[in-house]
Amino acid sequence: MNNIKNRFSIKDLENLTGIKAHTIRIWEKRYDLLEPKRTETNIRYYDLASFQKLLNVSYLNNNGYKISKIATIEEHKIPLLVREIASQNNIESHAINSFKLSMLNFDQALFYNTYESLLKEMPFKDIFYDIYIPLLTEIGLLWQTDTITPAHEHFLTTLIRQKILINTEKIQSKQVNTSKKTFVLYLPDNEIHELGLMFINHEIVSKGYQSIFLGQSVPLASLIDLQNYYDEIIYVSYFTVKPEKENIEKYIEDFDEQILVSENTQFWILGQMLNALDLAKLPKQMRAFKSIQALIDEL
Repeated sequence: MNNIKNRFSIKDLENLTGIKAHTIRIWEKRYDLLEPKRTETNIRYYDLASFQKLLNVSYLNNNGYKISKIATIEEHKIPLLVREIASQNNIESHAINSFKLSMLNFDQALFYNTYESLLKEMPFKDIFYDIYIPLLTEIGLLWQTDTITPAHEHFLTTLIRQKILINTEKIQSKQVNTSKKTFVLYLPDNEIHELGLMFINHEIVSKGYQSIFLGQSVPLASLIDLQNYYDEIIYVSYFTVKPEKENIEKYIEDFDEQILVSENTQFWILGQMLNALDLAKLPKQMRAFKSIQALIDEL
């Protein structure tokens, strides 16, 4: 239990729940919803139970319950009411909160239980779009504000990666490939953020295409030999942090000269580093996409 983050500042609570610190203080003073503790040096903090309660209170409030009403509910009944409402509607918000708790506690069982509950309500594709993408966006912000540690982020993303792999394998085991197109998915040197690319791979496979997933940190030279094996290749890559702004134009030029030597070869790219490029000047065999969904729609 020593690795678990169990002390939260009011700023941490604001970052984790989206509730302003000013509002938290009002709820605390007016309705006794939270009881902050103090360190030996008299610094206020909130424990894990307070964070869990605040998540539940926020969920009820967002679903039409007034704070004055929530304050009258017996504490042990609040989680029960949350689960009851989540089973009826707005399951996405409840699931995101559960995944946050599993991350903060390094609780694999809670992650798996939440995921299995979601599978009863929606297909994996919807879980990724409606739950995982908003969750990962929040996690990125929490990491940037030092509310969580890199260990928390890696714990959660590793579990999500497992689910993408399992669902992709299920499709591949039954796949009969009839397309002449071959998709080659990779990340450039020193790029390690592969969850988005892994889901794109899942969608490509689900649509019956041949897909070769090369993964993280692949140098351009390693892509050249593929031309000897396949006639019609679409390379797909995700530029999250690499190549850097000052290097990305040179990378595009090198890719065009070394890889796009055949008219049947294309390069599809997406990711925030594309903001450093003038997309109107991309080579004719390259296409930029603003989102995963935009790329999937093109398949």
